[in-house]
Amino acid sequence: MNDSTEECSPFKDRKKKTHMSLNDKKRLAREKAEQYNSNGRPSRQYHMLTAEEVKQGKETRWEQLEIIGCVKNISPSLWNLTTLTGLYLNDNQLTRLPPDISMLVNLVYLDLSGNKLRSLPAELGELVYLRELHLGYNMLRSLPHELGRLFQLQVLGLAGNPLCQEVMKLYSEPNGTHRLLMYLLDSLQVRVPVPPGRPWIPLSRPNKNIPSCPVTVMCYNVLCEKYATTQMYGYCPSWALSWDYRKKVILGEIRHYTADIITLQEVETDQFYNFFLPELKKDGYDGVFSPKSRAKTMSENDRKRVDGCAIFFRAIKFTLIKEHLIEFNQLAMANSSGSDDMLNRVMPRDNIGLAALLKTNETAWENSLPSEVQQPILVCTAHIHWDPEFCDVKLIQIMMLSNELNTILEDANRNYRNVNHHQPPIQLLLCGDFNSLPDSGVIEFLSAGKVSSDHQDFKDLQYKTLLHKISTCDRPNEFMHSFKLSSAYENIMPFTNYTFNFKGIIDYIFYTRQTMTPLGLLGPLAPEWFKDNKVLGCPHPHIPSDHFPLLVEFELSPNAHQSNSNGLIGRR
Repeated sequence: MNDSTEECSPFKDRKKKTHMSLNDKKRLAREKAEQYNSNGRPSRQYHMLTAEEVKQGKETRWEQLEIIGCVKNISPSLWNLTTLTGLYLNDNQLTRLPPDISMLVNLVYLDLSGNKLRSLPAELGELVYLRELHLGYNMLRSLPHELGRLFQLQVLGLAGNPLCQEVMKLYSEPNGTHRLLMYLLDSLQVRVPVPPGRPWIPLSRPNKNIPSCPVTVMCYNVLCEKYATTQMYGYCPSWALSWDYRKKVILGEIRHYTADIITLQEVETDQFYNFFLPELKKDGYDGVFSPKSRAKTMSENDRKRVDGCAIFFRAIKFTLIKEHLIEFNQLAMANSSGSDDMLNRVMPRDNIGLAALLKTNETAWENSLPSEVQQPILVCTAHIHWDPEFCDVKLIQIMMLSNELNTILEDANRNYRNVNHHQPPIQLLLCGDFNSLPDSGVIEFLSAGKVSSDHQDFKDLQYKTLLHKISTCDRPNEFMHSFKLSSAYENIMPFTNYTFNFKGIIDYIFYTRQTMTPLGLLGPLAPEWFKDNKVLGCPHPHIPSDHFPLLVEFELSPNAHQSNSNGLIGRR
């Protein structure tokens, strides 16, 4: 159904002068209100302040306003009513719409139909909360490309305008409003300057008096192609959303920062084997990958489109010993005995963790490390479930991950100690998109090493008995893990994920604080760039993902706290 069919105002007859009784007037007013609501337009209700309310200091808050009476010009004071969500200027004599209309930033509904407008200001495209825009029966011959920025628009009325055939052809197609908006957005010239470079923030000086291994680590959710849709990111031109465009920018970022270890999330299977791995091999990297668990149930062709996690490492500095796949749905099933919540909420989520046990090569070290010493390091990346309504699932997934990492480290440490008693402790890097804010149970558990069994993120569901099986503590009211972890980006970034509807920190790099020293990290993009250029969200023509890469340089030292292997806290 074409969303331009409704163009006539339900108040067309209000100018007629008739003699009616009070009851007839009330009846007509009620019918008009009902007609108005049946047309899908916002109902308009008002409340006149009483003298008592005025005396109490209550103030009016205008949310909707209608101006009628063959109006030709609009008072500039109208643009000060920034609380307006609905503005009705239809059926007047307006020939010009001032650019200052962009000051009404909260507008959801705007009716300009039935005027004499010949053009529209580009600033109209800044009213990004608009859901309905009625422009019918004016004298418009063209539309500014900036209207393509109105990505939340659901109804666009254009009938009765002498618009060009190309515009009307798009508009008349099924889903015509969306198609037309994308056409306008794709045609809009990108005038936003490239963002300034992110600053490097030094944290500490390297110790030049002992053997050390400087390691830079990147964590980056690259936004898988199948998730980058115009429905999800309608504020981004379709050409800038395409994977062919974004993958080149992403690869350019990776090459620019030249990290020694790169952990990626949302990497499509086919793109790992046919793009990332061959391209990064040219730069001296090797890598491991695993798709999400659902890939096991799919045909070979469908499996290519499943995303997963990848770890790349610079082959001149590291050698791969073993890789490990952590499948949360399998762990949930194995620990679900007697818990419907574990089966129904945790087990269906096919998120994964991927770990690579590496060892340093002799060329990785500075200041003359003995050649027989090889520093083992366990690198893990994970992509935790996204839905905010399933905060219990997120927390349980990270608890299962920490328990599996503990097992991997204990087994690896035992094997290494059997071979060489002088080997340094295995160090841990945990990176990923945890889809959890800094005040969540997930981050509390990782940072503090424990979380209350009554934490609100568990939603009072029946997990307590089961989770004690994967906790390193027998205390009845706490779950603990075995590592002493710190977040490298503590209070550094205002956000790691930036979209129109969400801006927050959900990506992290954790490290064992006893055995690794952060020397510096990549700071945030300047917030002024987003504000000054009215960037609604990412992806953006200059930013290829809705996440920003994290980059930290660490110093590894084989002599650091050797008495405490792996940074593990013994089981209690």
